[in-house]
Order: sequence, then structure tokens, then C-alpha cells
Amino acid sequence: MSKEMLEAFATLEDKKGIKQDVIVDAIKAALVAAYKKNYNQAQNVEVDFDERKGNFKVMAVKKVVDDDQLQDDRLEVSLSDALAVNKAYEVGDEIRFEVTPKNFGRIAAQTAKQVIMQRLREAERNHIVDEYSQYEDELITGTVERRDNRFVYVKIGNVEAVMPRHDQMPNETYNPQDQIRVLVTKVGSDSKGAQIVVSRTAPDMVKRLFEQEVPEIYDGTVEIVSIAREAGDRTKIAVKSADPNIDPVGTCVGQHGSRVQNIVNELGGENIDIVKYEDDPSDYIANALNPAEVIAVQFGEDEEDKNALVIVPDYQLSLAIGKKGQNVRLAARLTGYKIDIRPESEVEFVDEDSSGADDDTSDNANNEDVQQASEDNQTEEVAEQTEQAQETEPEEETDKTEEDNTED
Repeated sequence: MSKEMLEAFATLEDKKGIKQDVIVDAIKAALVAAYKKNYNQAQNVEVDFDERKGNFKVMAVKKVVDDDQLQDDRLEVSLSDALAVNKAYEVGDEIRFEVTPKNFGRIAAQTAKQVIMQRLREAERNHIVDEYSQYEDELITGTVERRDNRFVYVKIGNVEAVMPRHDQMPNETYNPQDQIRVLVTKVGSDSKGAQIVVSRTAPDMVKRLFEQEVPEIYDGTVEIVSIAREAGDRTKIAVKSADPNIDPVGTCVGQHGSRVQNIVNELGGENIDIVKYEDDPSDYIANALNPAEVIAVQFGEDEEDKNALVIVPDYQLSLAIGKKGQNVRLAARLTGYKIDIRPESEVEFVDEDSSGADDDTSDNANNEDVQQASEDNQTEEVAEQTEQAQETEPEEETDKTEEDNTED
């Protein structure tokens, strides 16, 4: 067994990158446990490995005590027995005795096999985690292998990833050998080995698709601010531009809608609404409710609650709410506001300050009327004075003319 074991250690180190010291230490610990289980004693037991021969030996470490102080010969050795081994031993020294059982070679072989297999699984798991952790939150292409009631199994490179049911598109069917693009959402390990989880319903998948399709998003000129998605049906995405000369919505849509259409095709016909992000919450919410027309947006007194009342024309109410409330639901998730939509005809019942506003408006109108009347009076006075001045000037000129004629 020794030669085969040494060759196995060398192969593991070359092919799997598992150091011989790591395996030997693991085997030693396993052999101590096996010895304790089989011989009910392991308190002072150590396992040595002969790297030249490839053999394991079990050694019992015993403490030298006076002959009349010997209590447990499994843990202690008398001074007389110790001197029989070597005359240099003294009380308090420790002596190592080989206690390898006759059938320990079989136990060692079985233990070594189990430890090696365990280390192989651990090494493979760690290798997979190290290799694919760099792809977490990234798009990758895989091949569907099979499916069951819980998962769709996707082959990615040399490993098998799983796609849970909630990560599967409701409008898609996955058949063996289908090539699909998925988002790697988790790379980890458990007692069963390495685990890679992929998804086609995650909002970040839409983000990654836009990054691949729109160069301006990839280089940061256009930024994706928020995404609200109901996979397989509809997605709303808010974008803004760092360059005022670049239209973020038009950039994402592409010429004749080519860019966004490629993404729609990848997602199996999922509708995508691209809206412009605005710093003003009113404008942002109005954009998010596209294609509905918005008359006004009012906010609650407590800004932390993020409640918004949106007023729309009566004929736009159903469009603003959307089928089964989808449009307003996605808009709320996109903006982070709780949105309540009311038709224009109900505004007077909704706006509690409307009467106060009407009174203020009336007062302002009265004030404006008084001010206008005052200005009109001033204008009339100036006009009268001007007319009087004009009438006086000709008389003065006539008198002056008569005086000149008299002098002549």
C-alpha cells in the first residue's frame, strides 16, 4: 500500500493542486479517531507518517514516573522500564512507544481512501467557487441539460448550475440542449458541494442586457437609475444622461427601436418601458406612469412616508392604473413612492385645501382689482392734467402774438 499511497499523493498534488502535507495531516487526524473508535484509547496517541516508505505508525506517548507512582500503564511508564529502553531517561520524560495494531494497515488504507475522496470533493468545490465567483452578477451562456419539478439544470463550462422555479420565465419552456443566457446570482458551497444559481427573471439581467446592447450605458455616459420588473410581462427602466446633449431614452431605444427590440427578443417578448429619470419627484413620477397623461402630482406632508397623489384625466384613469394595476405598481417600485391615482373629476373631493385655496384666490383677485382701480384713477388724473396743459398752451401763444403785433 505504501507505494500506491505515495503515487496517489503525487497525482493529487499535480492534477488537483492538493498539497501532500494537507492530505497527510487529514489522514493522521482520521487515523487517531479510528484508533480511538476501535481500541477505545486515543488520549495520548499520535500518528507518524514515513515519507520515504509511505507507512503510518501509531505511537503512544507515555510519561516516566517512579515505580511506586505508576497508576495507568496506558498513559505512564515506570522508571525501571524506561531505563531498560534507555539509561538516560528520568522521571518526567516522555517516551514514544509504537502501538500499531496488526490489522491497522487495513484501517489505515480505508481511512486514507475516505480522506482522499473527501479532500478531492473539497478541492473541486473550492476550485469551482474560485473560478466562477468572478462571474457572479454577470451574464453567461449555458446549455439546458435536464429539468425536474424544482430546477432547470444548466451546463456552464464544466459545471452544472441550477435555475430555481422562481428564476424561470413564465412565458418560456426549457428543453434539453437549448442554449440560453442566464444571470449568475449566487456562487457558493454547501455540504453537497459547490452550488451555482442562475436566473432569467432577476432585474439585473435586464441591466446587463442593456449594458451589452448600449455602449453609452457600458461606458457610463448613460446611467440606469432604477429597474422595476415583472418577468415575462413588463419592465420599466429609468435612465439619465451625464451629457446634456445626449437623450438617454432615445439612446437606449436605438434607431428605429433596434436596440431595445433586441433585448425584447432575448426576453421572449417582454414589454420594456424606458423613462427619463428626473430629480424633481413630480416629473419623475409622471414619467414613470408613461404612457398615461398626468395633470398634477401632490405629496403628503411627511416626506419620509413618500406618498404621492397623482391626478389624471378621467379618460386616462384605466391607462394610468394599467392591467390589473401593473402600470402603477411598476411605477411605484421604480420611483420608491406609494402612488394613489385619482381622476380629475374627483379632485375637489380629494384636495382638502381646495376651499382654502379658492378663498385665497378670491382675496388675491379682490386685491388685484383694487390695485387695478387705483392705477386706472391715477391714469385718468394724469390724462386730465395733460389735456388742461394742452388747452393752456395755445392761449399763451395767442397772447404773446398779440403783444408782438402791438409793439410793431
